[in-house]
Amino acid sequence: MKNTMLAAVCLLGSSLACAEVTIADPWVRATVPAQKATGAFMQMTSTTNVKLVAAQSPVANVVEIHEMKMDNNVMKMRQITGLDLAAGKMVELKPGSYHIMLLELKQQVREGDAVPVSLVFEDQNKQRQTVDVKAVGRPLNAAGGTPAAKSMH
Repeated sequence: MKNTMLAAVCLLGSSLACAEVTIADPWVRATVPAQKATGAFMQMTSTTNVKLVAAQSPVANVVEIHEMKMDNNVMKMRQITGLDLAAGKMVELKPGSYHIMLLELKQQVREGDAVPVSLVFEDQNKQRQTVDVKAVGRPLNAAGGTPAAKSMH
């Protein structure tokens, strides 16, 4: 069983557009003591075109959206300003690809911890809405996929 959260993201503007954003299998890589950064991962699907433009978490002073990709046979990571979600198309945040970086961690993230992450989506009219999820801490060597079912709530 996958951990799934369905959020009705109503983006208010001159007209009312209501996107249903589904967040599945949110998780964060556990850390060792004194480690100051980790990644958060999940699958996101929206019923309308939206963009993930920001993220926040109380466990980190800085939270950024990142992309990893090969550049001249070197894997490079960089911050990006947003990540498009096309209507009906799943976008996966996963190790070695798009992900959310939790930087300047305030505490160690342990396996099994429920880490709150707020995702900020923006519609084509620049209207924003926040969706809150709980990302479950997984072992340091976690590569993705769905472990035994765990509650997000």
